[in-house]
Amino acid sequence: MNQKEEQLEALKDIRNLMERSSKFLTLNGFAGVFVGIIAMAGGVITLLWLDNKNMVYEDFFNVSPSTNGFSNMYFLFAISGAVLFFSILVSSIMTMSKAKKKNYKIWDATTRKVLFHFFLPMVVGGILCLIFVHKGLFPMVAPFMLIFFGLALISCSKYTFNELKVLGIIETILGLIAAVYLQYGLYFWMVGFGLLNIIYGLFMFFKYEKNIV
Repeated sequence: MNQKEEQLEALKDIRNLMERSSKFLTLNGFAGVFVGIIAMAGGVITLLWLDNKNMVYEDFFNVSPSTNGFSNMYFLFAISGAVLFFSILVSSIMTMSKAKKKNYKIWDATTRKVLFHFFLPMVVGGILCLIFVHKGLFPMVAPFMLIFFGLALISCSKYTFNELKVLGIIETILGLIAAVYLQYGLYFWMVGFGLLNIIYGLFMFFKYEKNIV
């Protein structure tokens, strides 16, 4: 290796070091796939539950508390909570596994920035959705979950892969469309949190991670 090649290699190492110190690069592509599968499973369970009760999605929003409306919402919250819990669990385990393989630090200033910029919009959106439920505006929950999820991805994307911003924009647009077609909210939710995460996860795996597995 001549002097010029050594200099180029040194510059490459410096660039990689700077990137690792300023960006969170341990997001796991397959984590997105599994999160998408979990979300799709939650949606399918909800559809089967509706079918078992001879209900359609709109029935969640057209019943009063005296006709078991709130127990229906509790079921939706239980499913959403389970999807959220297992999504966070799977993402954490797979992200830590990738960090270990690449000898990256999992908890540093960049990680804290990513978490802050992701969870701030998500918490605000979650509170807003609870307000919608309290006011009886149930149909608005699914669209706004997608919108704030998209905004959260856009917000934290500057500290990680740029592709996350594209996913965030698509999720936000999907949420806006879902707000127009409220009767299909559950299906939009399954596409946004399920199908799009699967596609994104596969894309990220084959682009960045295939050679390190």
